[in-house]
Amino acid sequence: MNENTTTNVHKSVLLHEAIDALNIKSGDIFLDGTLGGGGHSKEVAQRHRGTVKIIGLDMDEEALRRAEEVLKPLTANYVLKQANFRNIDIVLDEMGITSVDKILLDLGLSSNQLELSGRGFSFQKDEPLIMTFATAPDEKSFSAREIVNNWEEEHIADVLFGYGEESFSRKIAKTICEERRKKSIETTFQLVEVIKKATPFWYHHRKTHFATKTFQALRIAVNDEIRALDDGVRKGFERLKKGGRMAVISFHSTEDRLVKRFFRELQKDEKANISKKPIVPKAEEISKNPRARSAKLRIVEKI
Repeated sequence: MNENTTTNVHKSVLLHEAIDALNIKSGDIFLDGTLGGGGHSKEVAQRHRGTVKIIGLDMDEEALRRAEEVLKPLTANYVLKQANFRNIDIVLDEMGITSVDKILLDLGLSSNQLELSGRGFSFQKDEPLIMTFATAPDEKSFSAREIVNNWEEEHIADVLFGYGEESFSRKIAKTICEERRKKSIETTFQLVEVIKKATPFWYHHRKTHFATKTFQALRIAVNDEIRALDDGVRKGFERLKKGGRMAVISFHSTEDRLVKRFFRELQKDEKANISKKPIVPKAEEISKNPRARSAKLRIVEKI
């Protein structure tokens, strides 16, 4: 996703398209696996006025607090849980719920996390290189600092290319290792300077910031996002009722390929119907919210 944002007011991407595609009805159980600021759940609550049970998950305690503030004034039937969506099965078991009707996974990093977390998600703020979604990380928590200061050059390059599709991954990894021998890389601005040093002049003047792909890749690695997504879509589909739907909004090709491959696998095995093409934001939404430009929404319906 694009991390080039200047506002701390989070705008849910493909909001109406996602909720419309899920076709939520009165009496449904709707699981919002990536609650964030509560934008999608708010839309569901406003449309259905307490007739839909909303289960909201997020790893970030602050996100849960913000969502509570959004949902509390509404006529809503909701339960919020601090959990990773890869553990959908555990959460539902604890609640005594065997299956749900609709699931939404919005994989974008919220503007609130970028602007307010203080964990180094954004290259526009000088913060410690943490990048974990976990609440209250300490010195023992796995972090981006661990990767850039301790991992071997080849492994760093693999992460930058595999998760960020960074074309200068080898050069950036080599420069990181050279610079950390002089002084440990502790902050976002330090890392940005290293990336700048490793990449050509023309790369610094493109529409997308030259540090975007490196920061994206490190965040994905720190939070094990790709395997979490694989766990989440598989466990989520298992817990869908027949006729139930799952919607996934992705923001980069690595995520989208995984979702597309899994959905096609389900269709091939005659377990589900899928949307032929992903739904993408309209030009009007992109003009109002540039971070939406890379978003893709895919839908699967269980047979």
